[in-house]
Amino acid sequence: MCIIETSPVVETRRLVLRAPGAQDIPAIARLANDHDIARMTKRMPHPFGQGDAEDFVIAVAAQNPAKANTFVIEHEDHGVVGVLGLFEDEDRVPETGYWIGREFWGRGLATEALEGALVWASKRWKRRALVAGHFADNPASGRVLEKAGFLYTGETRKAFSRARQADIDTRMMVWLA
Repeated sequence: MCIIETSPVVETRRLVLRAPGAQDIPAIARLANDHDIARMTKRMPHPFGQGDAEDFVIAVAAQNPAKANTFVIEHEDHGVVGVLGLFEDEDRVPETGYWIGREFWGRGLATEALEGALVWASKRWKRRALVAGHFADNPASGRVLEKAGFLYTGETRKAFSRARQADIDTRMMVWLA
């Protein structure tokens, strides 16, 4: 029998990954309302306000945990620093995506969060493979994915960026447990 965690918590050395709640709305709105973050994601609008953060928290609460899990990334000293999601999309295997607030860039937090999520995905969510893509003009995200064990597939596809309102070349990567 497979038991589905409805609100998983993942702990790493400095971080806790957990479901976002109402208490996180102000931090999510503040951090996500940055064009340089939104333009590197597929789904985030810009500007990103309080209402967008509320809608996000509600949408996450409604996710089917067998098909998607979204976490706020909470730092032991700084509180919420970003978001990471694992979800089934158009690919045959689930996809992951993440963002970190600008003030926390360059500290290895995205890599640490992603590595923790991958351990959870393989052990508890029972996934043996994940895909991820990064926009070709965001090589830093590619480095995060590489450090976490993703490999380039050689495929580049167009993905729509809501903040840019444009299709952007996306370099595809895969992780195998």
